[in-house]
Amino acid sequence: MTRFGRVQEAARHGAEVCRQSASSTAERIAPVAEERLMLVRGWGAPRLRQAARYVESGIAPRVSTFLSDVAGRVEPPKRSGLGRGTLMAMMGVVAAVGAAGVVATRRGVIRDMTKGSGEHAEDATSADSMTVSGADVDGQVHSPH
Repeated sequence: MTRFGRVQEAARHGAEVCRQSASSTAERIAPVAEERLMLVRGWGAPRLRQAARYVESGIAPRVSTFLSDVAGRVEPPKRSGLGRGTLMAMMGVVAAVGAAGVVATRRGVIRDMTKGSGEHAEDATSADSMTVSGADVDGQVHSPH
């Protein structure tokens, strides 16, 4: 047998002795370890229940209040002005009223111009009908220029 073989054999023998020793030690201390484990569990369970009650009644409300306060600080301020849609609708109404005013003003100017002379009295009717239908009384379309 070589030197390396003897070292391997010694290592195997040492490992077997350690395994047997650990096994017999585990068999000896297992009942004592189980008993002490039960004692520790019996001691720890009431303390865990007490800690749970403290978290539930003491810490949780504080954490909840803290988180609510932080949420209030983080939340962006409410928009106090008009919304964009409302603003656009109001601008549309103003534009429509302005356009109606322009049309009414133009009709009024045309009426005022034609009322000044008697010969154009019938043209006033034609001018009014032209603004509505685009044609005069005869059905002919005439350009005002």
